[in-house]
Amino acid sequence: MKIVGLMSGTSYDGVDVVAAEFTADGDTLRMRPLGHRERSYDDALRERIGALLPPAATTIEAVCRLDNALGEVFADAAALGVELAGGRADLVVSPGQTVFHWVSSGVVRGTLQLGAPARVAARVGVPVLADLRSADVAAGGQGAPLVPAFDALLLDPAAGPRAALNLGGIANLTVVAPDAPVLGYDVGPANALLDAAARRFLGRPCDVDGARAAAGRVHPGLLESLLAEAYYAAPAPKSTGKELFHAGYLDDRLAALGEPVAPDDVLATLTELTARTVAAECDRHRVTEVVVAGGGVRNPTLLGRLAALGRGRWRLRVTDELGVPAQAKEAYAFALLGWLSWHGLPGAVPSVTGARHAAVLGSWTPAGPPHGATPPTPPRRLLVER
Repeated sequence: MKIVGLMSGTSYDGVDVVAAEFTADGDTLRMRPLGHRERSYDDALRERIGALLPPAATTIEAVCRLDNALGEVFADAAALGVELAGGRADLVVSPGQTVFHWVSSGVVRGTLQLGAPARVAARVGVPVLADLRSADVAAGGQGAPLVPAFDALLLDPAAGPRAALNLGGIANLTVVAPDAPVLGYDVGPANALLDAAARRFLGRPCDVDGARAAAGRVHPGLLESLLAEAYYAAPAPKSTGKELFHAGYLDDRLAALGEPVAPDDVLATLTELTARTVAAECDRHRVTEVVVAGGGVRNPTLLGRLAALGRGRWRLRVTDELGVPAQAKEAYAFALLGWLSWHGLPGAVPSVTGARHAAVLGSWTPAGPPHGATPPTPPRRLLVER
């Protein structure tokens, strides 16, 4: 079964596109990666997304316009994914762009992703699975993270406690261990605050290769203020995003210091924040190995600091060593979730999200008759029986 997976994360810089072929072999599912690509958002679209994200005010008109604009981008990405699949795919998983994750007193009340799945289905002519988080939220879960279902199947816990780390806009961690339920949660910001600082101080989307952070020095006062964030001490299950860790959040912490901080020092401090919060969680779970993926893999300054903090306790590897390209791991994970939903199998992990039960994820947008169904003769009239 060939599946196209799309992913646009909290960094909202573009769409990761993958195609994979899945084959069930008893209780083993084999995945053959067929290729991956990236489609960047243009500057105008990034600005439209940023203007709509919390804490900004918006209108329902702006939401509708952005939903359809994103749908066109995802449709283009899905068409590229079909090409990667050799010109034919059975389904597309398009989880959309998260624009709001409604968390109240640690409880997720709702979640909203934009991306007009009907536009995707119309473009590629196959069913599209979207809105993957809502079913878990309805079951009392966080609706995130969802990638631990992929991690739990990929990592062998028999070798001892191991962790899968994704460094996207948010850093999230999955922990597998012998005879223990799978754990997974959002640790805190990875690229979210770093990118916000790069936009503010450098006029760029990111600090390329972590070069400016490497040139700076950690500011003790700013780091102390950032580490005091209550989210880090909250117990799992928990999830977060740009509704907490946004540019205004960083501005408030800088303003509270009462003294200027050089841009390079801000970036160095934010890098240290991510490294320390992630390392603390890895140490707490006594993992022996951390397998990392996500856009943060491109930041050697961040990876170097993580490796240094874990030295002697846990080894840092990238998912490429397991056959999964680090830049595309989440898109492959969503392709897997599509395979599970297609077969009526749950994709959320209750021990991760805190849901009352494991939910089959997503809403289907058809592109023709249901799978395996024979279309009936189109009706020409309707009779109402009494």
